[in-house]
Order: sequence, then C-alpha cells, then structure tokens
Amino acid sequence: MKRLENRVALVTGGSQGIGAAIVERLAEEGANVAINYYSSADIENAQALMAKLQEKYNKKYMLVKADVGIKVEVEEMISQVENTLGSVEILVNNAGIAPFESFLTLSEEIWDATYQTNVKSIFLTSQRTAKNMIKNRYGKIINIASTASLLVTSPVVPHYISSKAAANQLTKALAIELGKYNINVNAVGPSTIDTEMCRDYLKDPEIRNNEIQANPMKRLGTEKQIGDAVVFLASDEAMQINGHLLMVDGGLTVKAAQPEDHIERELTL
Repeated sequence: MKRLENRVALVTGGSQGIGAAIVERLAEEGANVAINYYSSADIENAQALMAKLQEKYNKKYMLVKADVGIKVEVEEMISQVENTLGSVEILVNNAGIAPFESFLTLSEEIWDATYQTNVKSIFLTSQRTAKNMIKNRYGKIINIASTASLLVTSPVVPHYISSKAAANQLTKALAIELGKYNINVNAVGPSTIDTEMCRDYLKDPEIRNNEIQANPMKRLGTEKQIGDAVVFLASDEAMQINGHLLMVDGGLTVKAAQPEDHIERELTL
C-alpha cells in the first residue's frame, strides 16, 4: 500500500512551482488532494495539474480558490474541502511570496502583503484544520519555510527573510501545543530553486552561477526534492518528528558564505 493511501491533503499555493510538485508527490503516494490557488491567472495551471493527476492516479482531487491570508476565504476553502473530500489530515502551507525589494525602498504595502501570505496564512489554515485534527487525534501540518528561516540569505530582502524566520518559530510553537493531540507540525526549508518566484532573479547567468557555486552540492535544488521531503514528513515514518525544520538545501545553511550580500550595493537617498 502507498504511504499516504486515501489520506486527505490540502496544499496552499498548489497550482505551480514547489506547490505543484508537492501536490503531485502526495497524489503519487495515494492521497486525495485539494489544490488551492489564489488568482484567475493560476486557474489554468491548477486545472492542468488536476487533469494530469486524474489521468495518472485513481484518486479524488479538487480545486479551491482562496486568498489564504484572509480568514473568511480560508474558512470557506476548508469547508469546501471537508464537504467534498473529508477532514483535512495533511495540511501543507506552501503559499508564499518573495518580492525582491531592498529595505530602504520597501513599502509598507509589500511588508504587510509578505507577512499576510507567508505567516498569517499558516496561522489561519492551521487553526482551522487543527480543530478536526484534534477531534480525530491525527494530523500532519507541514510548512514550507526557507534557508532564510535560519540565515540572512542572499539577496537581502528583510521582509521575506524575517517572515520565514517567523514561520519557523510558529512551526515550533504549534508543534508543542498540538503534539499532545497526535498532530505533527514540521517545516521544510528549501534553498534556491528555479521556480516562477525566482525566475527573474536567476535569469542573470552570473547570479545563477553564484548561487550554484555557493552551494556545497554545486547545484540548485529541485521542486521534486521538496515534494519528497513533504511526503516523508506526512508519512507514518515521521510520527515521532515534531517541531523540526528539515533543510533541503545541499548543506547551504551549514556554511557561512553567501553569493551576494545585498540587492543594491549602494543607495543614493
């Protein structure tokens, strides 16, 4: 039997990039998966992904549109999942943004949007799904963090870096509070991966090469590697792992050097 046979999973920001890879790995391991997407621009990707899964695996899938940083939308999204697939047993908080702005040019609006998507969404979705997880005495909450959860990474974007550190600490706090209900709360920390979020940043050959050379493995990570880590943490093999940040970074966070220090070398005010 597959590791996640008939488990009900919800992946936020699941229509593309790391989220889509996580969705596909969960489906491959037998889960019934709800794919959250945010905007009308994402719906084609979400529909294509669901069609692919339906063709490959004999399980149930659904699409749910919601801004996971808004409570009423989260409530409606999870109610839809419960009514269609059943209680969420595996929650993957993948939705995230990383606007590439330096500290001195950063607007309040970008700061707030980053925290709403990267931190508040974890609070809202976890709180809502935990209620049934507690009743059922079973649950897996997995937050997609970052190397930035541990280090000031390059490029230096304080809003993103601090939000991912907050996500890591929130993971630990929830692990302590929910552990007694047989709910595991963990996080996965990717290094730089060539997804839509980083595409503009990595299109510069020099920057891409710097990222590769800075990594002890001399390569970028892949989306599937993150999906593999999520599947492990969602499986019974990880029942005694709680409050852990599993780094999938090629060893980047155990070395000091980073490829660049700042987005801008010098700013004229």
